[in-house]
Amino acid sequence: MALNVFDHDEYRPPVWKSYLYQLQQEAPHPRRLTCTCEVENRPKYYGREFHGKISREEADQLLSQAEGSYLIRESQRQPGTYTLALRFGNQTRNFRLYHDGKHFVGEKRFESIHDLVTDGLITLYIETRAAEYIAKMTINPIYEHVGYTTLNQEPALKKHLPHSPEAPDGPAPVKDDCIREERLTSLVRRATLRESDLAPKYEKVHNFKVHTFRGPHWCEYCANFMWGLIAQGVKCADCGLNVHKQCSKVVPNDCQPDLRHVKKVYSCDLTTLVKAHNTKRPMVVDMCIQEIEARGLQSEGLYRISGFSELIEDVKLAFDRDGEKADISSNAYEDINIITGALKLYFRELPIPLITYDAYPRFVEAGKITDSEKRLESLHEALKLLPPAHFESLRYLMAHLKRCGHGNWRRCGQTVVY
Repeated sequence: MALNVFDHDEYRPPVWKSYLYQLQQEAPHPRRLTCTCEVENRPKYYGREFHGKISREEADQLLSQAEGSYLIRESQRQPGTYTLALRFGNQTRNFRLYHDGKHFVGEKRFESIHDLVTDGLITLYIETRAAEYIAKMTINPIYEHVGYTTLNQEPALKKHLPHSPEAPDGPAPVKDDCIREERLTSLVRRATLRESDLAPKYEKVHNFKVHTFRGPHWCEYCANFMWGLIAQGVKCADCGLNVHKQCSKVVPNDCQPDLRHVKKVYSCDLTTLVKAHNTKRPMVVDMCIQEIEARGLQSEGLYRISGFSELIEDVKLAFDRDGEKADISSNAYEDINIITGALKLYFRELPIPLITYDAYPRFVEAGKITDSEKRLESLHEALKLLPPAHFESLRYLMAHLKRCGHGNWRRCGQTVVY
C-alpha cells in the first residue's frame, strides 16, 4: 500500500541506491591501441587506432595484453565496412562500426570513438556484473511510496520547501521561492503537491524522450543510478520525470505536466494542457466560447465567415504567450469571426484530434445506423473511447454549438473531426 507523505510533518527524500554508481567507477578504462605504421585509405574520421585490413585473429592477438584496449579494423570480407574490436572479460568482442557524422554501434551516437568505447565498457561491465540486480530494479520502487498528486502547487510547495533559520518570519522573497522551487526534482515536486478535490482526475501517459543527463543522475522510479556517458535514460517532456528506459515501461499513467515544460497552448496535447493548468477544458475553448456567446450569437455567418488570418494568428500567439491572461475582448478584436477562427485553428492544430483517431471510425459507423435507438447506443459506446479531457471538451463544444444553431453545429463540427 502506498505511503502518504503528508502523514509526516516534513517530506523525507528517498535514499538513492549507490550500487550501480560504484560499479561504474570500477569499470575498465579504455586503452587505445595505436598502429605504428602508416595505413593506406584510412577514413578521415578515424585516428591512429585504425589498423587497416587485419583479421579477427590478428586483432585478438594485439588486444590480448590489456582489458579495455581497442582498435578499429577494416573487414577483409566486406571492404569499406569497419569493426570496433574491444577487449572485455578476457576476450575480444567485435562490433560493426558506423559513422554518419557521429560514431555508433547501436542507438547511441558519439562525437568520438573514445567516448563510444568508454560508454560501452561501462555498459558491458555493469550489465555483466549486475544482470540479476538490474532485472529486479522495478520491484518495490520508491515511486509508489512517494506517491503522485495533482497540481495544487502554491500552498504545498511553500509548506514543504526547506526553511532557513536565518530567514525572518513571514513570506520569503519571491526570488528566493523561485530558486528553491527550481532545486526540486520532479519527484520531490510530485511528493509536495496536494490532491485537490476540485481538480479533474484525468489520466495521462508520460511523454518520455531519450535524454542525456549531465553529471550523476538517479532514476526517480527505482532510485538506482542511471549509468553511461550519454542517453542514460528517458525524461518526460511534460513533467520532467527522469527514469531508466526499462523503468519507463512500468511507470503509471499519472503524468502531472509542469508549466515549466509545457511551453505552448496551441499544438499541445489536449490532456497535457488541461492537467498542466489544472482545468476541466483548455482555456482556449472556454474563453473563446464565452466570448462568442457574449457578443456573437446574433452575428450572421458565425463559423462560416472567416476572420483575417493575421489577426487569428495574433490570438494564437496571445494564448501561447499569456495563457488565460490573453485579451480576446472586443477592445482587442472587434470582429467575432477572429475569435471563431482562433477556436477552429486550435482544434485543427491538436496533435491528437478532439475525436481521437481510434474513436473516429466508431463515430462514422454509428452515423450509418438507421435505427435511432441502436445509433444512440453505438454513439454512447464510441464516446467511451474518448479520453476524459476530450470527452468533456466535446460535450462543452456541442452544447455551445447547439445554442449557436444547427448550421453552426455542422460548420464547426467539421473542424473538430478533421
